[in-house]
Amino acid sequence: MKIIVPATSANVGPGFDSVGVALSKYLEIQVLEPSDSWQVDHDLGEEIPSDERNHLIATALRVKGDLQPHHLKMVSDVPLARGLGSSSSVIVAGIELSNQLGNLELTADQKLDIATEIEGHPDNVAPAIFGNLVISSYVDGHVNSIVADFPETAFVAFIPNYELKTSDSRGVLPSEMSYKEAVAASSIANVAIAALLTGDLEKAGKAIQGDLFHERFRQKLVKEFAAIKEVANQHGAYATYLSGAGPTVMVLINQEKEADLVKSLEDMNLDGQVCPLRVDTKGVVIEKD
Repeated sequence: MKIIVPATSANVGPGFDSVGVALSKYLEIQVLEPSDSWQVDHDLGEEIPSDERNHLIATALRVKGDLQPHHLKMVSDVPLARGLGSSSSVIVAGIELSNQLGNLELTADQKLDIATEIEGHPDNVAPAIFGNLVISSYVDGHVNSIVADFPETAFVAFIPNYELKTSDSRGVLPSEMSYKEAVAASSIANVAIAALLTGDLEKAGKAIQGDLFHERFRQKLVKEFAAIKEVANQHGAYATYLSGAGPTVMVLINQEKEADLVKSLEDMNLDGQVCPLRVDTKGVVIEKD
């Protein structure tokens, strides 16, 4: 059996902690033979445990504590601490591992409730479960979510070679906003979501770049952001935004202009990878042997 979970890009500008989209990078968990103890084969570095301390196994056992241990193989092209939902993909995979091995028959909404409780907010875990664009809220321990198609567009990611931990990125955010600022910020978010749901990428892009919740504080943490945004604007991009907490910079652009933008970004010789992506429409997938 194989469990496949997509990467995700959260916030999408003003959708702070509530909006995310599934994208075409993947975590794959291959479930091999039962064993006396948990073993996770991976090449993600020595700092990632290979036993029951692995976040994947810890999540699965949190859902059902008496699972039969198995030998697992973990392969991921979702980079760690880059704002593409690496932690959330592992949480979703762990819940699905428990669901499959424990025959729990969890619904997608039940998986989302568990994942959100573990992660603390639904913006990454929701699209990892459902695929597509997901708008969610998490208030008083209750999750609401709406799944929708993202308008047809290309995603071009610049993924830096350095990490930016979410805790550090959250550290630059203010502890409060004035009532007037909050009303303005939420109205921008409302327009962004309405424009995405109606397929108006021009208006969506302007609203995404008009975010007042977090990007104006975080952009200074990603030294490449301003230069990438300038080049993207020259190519007629809809929007440039920080993916999740960063440092990945995401550009939304017409698919016909994608190749030229990718070449221009690669010609900048930035310290990282330029990666064209597409929306994943499936979310978590189980492949049975």
